[in-house]
Amino acid sequence: MNDLEIDVLGGLSVRRNGSILKLPASRKARAMLAYLLLTGKPQHRERLCDLFWEGPDDPRGALRSALWKLRRLINEPGAERIVATREWVRFEPVAVRIDFARLTDLAKRGILPDREQYAEIRAALDQPLLTGLDLPDHALYQAWLTAMREESESLRTRLLPDLGTRTGNPMEPQSQRLLQRQKIGFAQVKDGTRIAWARIGSGPPLIKAANWLNHLELDWDSEVWSPLFQELARDHTLIRYDERGNGMSDWDAPDLGFDAFVTDLETVVAKSGAEHFPLLGISQGAAVAIEYAARNPERVSHLVLWGGYAAGWRVDDSHDTQSRAEREALITLVSKGWGRDDSSYRNLFSRALIPGATMAERDAFDEFQRKTVSAANAARYLETFADIDVRHRLDAIQCPTLVMHARGDQRVPVEKGTELAGSIRGAEFVTLPTDNHLLLGREQSSELFVAHVREFLSTNGKGSAGNRR
Repeated sequence: MNDLEIDVLGGLSVRRNGSILKLPASRKARAMLAYLLLTGKPQHRERLCDLFWEGPDDPRGALRSALWKLRRLINEPGAERIVATREWVRFEPVAVRIDFARLTDLAKRGILPDREQYAEIRAALDQPLLTGLDLPDHALYQAWLTAMREESESLRTRLLPDLGTRTGNPMEPQSQRLLQRQKIGFAQVKDGTRIAWARIGSGPPLIKAANWLNHLELDWDSEVWSPLFQELARDHTLIRYDERGNGMSDWDAPDLGFDAFVTDLETVVAKSGAEHFPLLGISQGAAVAIEYAARNPERVSHLVLWGGYAAGWRVDDSHDTQSRAEREALITLVSKGWGRDDSSYRNLFSRALIPGATMAERDAFDEFQRKTVSAANAARYLETFADIDVRHRLDAIQCPTLVMHARGDQRVPVEKGTELAGSIRGAEFVTLPTDNHLLLGREQSSELFVAHVREFLSTNGKGSAGNRR
């Protein structure tokens, strides 16, 4: 009896003694093998016919033929792996190693990969489950396959929860607990609005301009923000704050205009005592960072922008009439439905901001959004973002600037990043291989983002890590 090694991450493959077995040419037969071994339960023949051979032809005959081919290939003396009776079919994992089952077992036991295991596990989980085994005309099977792929994404999140693991410098749980002991304070702006701000980590200051959908405490439970902030605080004192009307700052702020956002940043900088520092702007926070850097060239040593834009859609001529109408309608929908228990309105944003997220990650982010901002303020924010225009300030930027953007960004197209970089003297432009406007901590582009930022800051803006486009 020989051991079998079966991989389902990527395309389905079966090896005996290191040699790859030639699987049946029928995609349905291969899909059925994957279904049997991943469900791990006896399946009624009628169920298998409904999944793979529903139609006017002879489904039971097609099933018998597929089983004959698979049993001949997989079974051997002392190891009857595909067991078939008159009514039931099951897969017995006798002397079988399945990559997905092994990783699932690690996750259940709470075992995180060490540095030696990491490369292997990362390479496996980077591949979609059962590539090439989609059956679009078989709805029941396709629904099962979609659910399994969601489970595979969830498995990746559970096994690789800490961005530090992926950068070769994993955090110990004790370090994570110490890191999250951030110091929160409050700064009062001239109009009376109270702004919550925090510092965490050690080393030279790095200040992040606020963007909506932040909360100084809840961020630490977010797959979007927690890994990023943990990494940035490794070698800097990270200073950040919640936008007025959002998070832990005052929600009843009288003014949610762009100039007020810039004033909030100026107030937090003064409160922090930082004199000369790099400034990070994400999404609409990039425009706030640009305006601050233009007003205070002596304070900003480096400017780092991610997913930014210089002009909102109301002042940007590239948006057509239909696009403008859809965005106006979205503001109305948000004002009516943002705070409801039903997350459908918030989910519109989740799908645009993190299209690469699993269902569980989107659900968590939907709830995070509800807790972070009110419906009225969410609509007011969208009004302000639509009218942003700092195009006339771009030539006033004097510090080294790194502009980064997601290649497949669905919220702010990559062309907007290109325009930013092209209008700032000497700016570097880097694209990352993701569709997510907000980076998920588990994805490769998160570690690339951090690597670019670290090298850019350490080389005084003369270069950054990785490939540029």
